Amino acid sequence: MKIPKSPPDIDALWPQLLENIEDLQKFFGTDAESATHGKYLHWDKLQRYPPPEGLSHQQWWLALKINRQRLRKQVPLRDKNNSPFNYVVVDPIPERLHCIDQGAAGLIAMPDQVTNPNTKDQYYVGSLIQEAITSSQLEGAATTRQVAKEMIRTGRAPRDRSEQMVLNNFKTMRRIGKLKDQALSKELVLDIHRMITDGTLTDLSAMGRFRRADERIVVADMYNEVFHDPPQADQLEERMAAMCDFANAEIPADFVHPVIRSIILHFWLAYDHPFVDGNGRVARALFYWSMLRHRFWLFEFISISQIILKAPVKYARAFLYTETDDNDLTYFILYQLDVIQRAIEQLHEYIRRRTQKLQAIERELRGVATLNHRQRDLISHALRHPEHKYTIKSHQISNNVVYQTSRLDLIDLHARGLLNRLKIGRTWYFTPARDLEQRLGKLPS
Repeated sequence: MKIPKSPPDIDALWPQLLENIEDLQKFFGTDAESATHGKYLHWDKLQRYPPPEGLSHQQWWLALKINRQRLRKQVPLRDKNNSPFNYVVVDPIPERLHCIDQGAAGLIAMPDQVTNPNTKDQYYVGSLIQEAITSSQLEGAATTRQVAKEMIRTGRAPRDRSEQMVLNNFKTMRRIGKLKDQALSKELVLDIHRMITDGTLTDLSAMGRFRRADERIVVADMYNEVFHDPPQADQLEERMAAMCDFANAEIPADFVHPVIRSIILHFWLAYDHPFVDGNGRVARALFYWSMLRHRFWLFEFISISQIILKAPVKYARAFLYTETDDNDLTYFILYQLDVIQRAIEQLHEYIRRRTQKLQAIERELRGVATLNHRQRDLISHALRHPEHKYTIKSHQISNNVVYQTSRLDLIDLHARGLLNRLKIGRTWYFTPARDLEQRLGKLPS
């Protein structure tokens, strides 16, 4: 990826425009925004579009910048030269924020699988695993989803650094859900970094501390082209204090939408790059902390990293567009809002597919002659209540049969591998097999 071309200095463009009165008249009589076709264009992309009639690309850029500067809102984040970052609430930002407000917080309508306590954990853990894997892969972890998923679900120890990264991310994301009611502090950020980097750093002393002055950390590619040179180490204490105040909504005095605040927090940590390693993972973890803190509870089930991983260059470019154009965070905000929207849509699509799959399995169960109707009803219930415990007595009452009939039903299901069995005291408890869906597919019809 190449560093985007930096925009021309707008202060230098004014004298050129003022030299010709006809150009000046055309300039103020042109609708510069309509020529962008609703896109918030960086100079790097603007040059590929035809400018409004009568204007050069430089004049078109000047007109756009005037409009943006008039509407921009400053945030407490400052760059290395103490210049403030800012953003503009342009379309489609209000619409997307409204959709997230409606679709990820409060009493939203979601399928029973997500809201039902019996099945909620399946989706919750599945999402955490997905986020843990893809967030690690963004930072260079070399492992497949299947292998990493097997490691987490079976509880085996990681075999290498990549698997350790995934496991750390998984544990951190589980912890984030419990930390959402705790105000952000330097100590909490360091604790998150410690969890994320446990056992993965060459220098173990770098875990849970800021980088030192003698540890020059830059973001560069394999050819050593530097994309980002973060603030000096001696500024980190002060910058971290300001970041925590911002995260806790203590600054600024003006209203900042919680989703925008969460996105800027993500950018802020990544911009400051306070650690020798793990900055991207910590930044994304803080984004989740902030969204959950603001009661966007659906983000327990959403993975943004799997969307980012599909096009990591766009993720990096959103940072670079902001840095190369007067610290304009609008580029990063627009990018992240798109990621969030796609992640929500992906969750809904996954639930739709899974619901259809369960319905198909239940239809097929009706045609399995080797199971009686009572067993089919129990397995259908078990598919939707994977943590439920069945007893001979409960099955007997539910089906109005004698004890021996109920006992034979459950023992047969256990023998087929569809139910697990555990005796507590004098009572046998039967629970659905963890891989019940896969086992049902192997039943003879």
